[in-house]
Amino acid sequence: MSWSINEVARDSGVTSRTLRHYHAVGLLTPAWTEPGGRRFYEREQLLRLQRIRVLRELGLGLGAIGEILAGQDRDSTVDVLRRHRDWLLAERDRVDRLVATVENTMTDLEEGGTMSTRAMFDGFETNPYETEARARWGDDAVDDTDARMRNWSPEQAEQAKNGFDEVRARLVELREAGAAVDDERVQQTVDAHYRWIRLFWTPDRDAYQGLADLYTDDDRFRQNIGQGDDGVVEYLRDAMKVYAGARLS
Repeated sequence: MSWSINEVARDSGVTSRTLRHYHAVGLLTPAWTEPGGRRFYEREQLLRLQRIRVLRELGLGLGAIGEILAGQDRDSTVDVLRRHRDWLLAERDRVDRLVATVENTMTDLEEGGTMSTRAMFDGFETNPYETEARARWGDDAVDDTDARMRNWSPEQAEQAKNGFDEVRARLVELREAGAAVDDERVQQTVDAHYRWIRLFWTPDRDAYQGLADLYTDDDRFRQNIGQGDDGVVEYLRDAMKVYAGARLS
């Protein structure tokens, strides 16, 4: 069986415009297209669309979803859906805890206010990107990062807190001075960035270059790093790629 784009839009709640956009960015290709351009979808595409919608519900951007789907294409559909179910159940449990916290706070206020500080914040995420990180890089990578952070020395904790800001400030100075991204001063600064990253995980050449692209492709990273100046983010990206090509394997 096949369904037209209008039928899929009607039944899935995803607009025809969004489906066309998913096609344009390579996220969801129709099963076939009529000579006039009308798109048709089969069961395989509907299952992929369901996965896209699940990941969107978890708050992931299209870039992250594309990476996750590409990695999952090697697995069976049932295995993939099982992992998605587990993520959704974890998210449901988190929301349930938040609901309980709000309700308990309401009751506490009505009864005079003796609720502990810890109880007031039960259920709030300490890392809002954990679900995305686990989906993108896997549980082992996230658990390894958590283990590293628990074993930080005071000096490492201080480096984790301030290291990136120091790198960014130095890169802004070098860029304004006209230094090329392969300038030794720039590469020394990128080395400081790599050592900062290694507090959390140890990327190889491909992973570090992928992180460089993520900085520019993901709006959250680009805005946080660039603070309104996309040129700074692109400068860091290009410098990271030079560093990765020369020093990592």
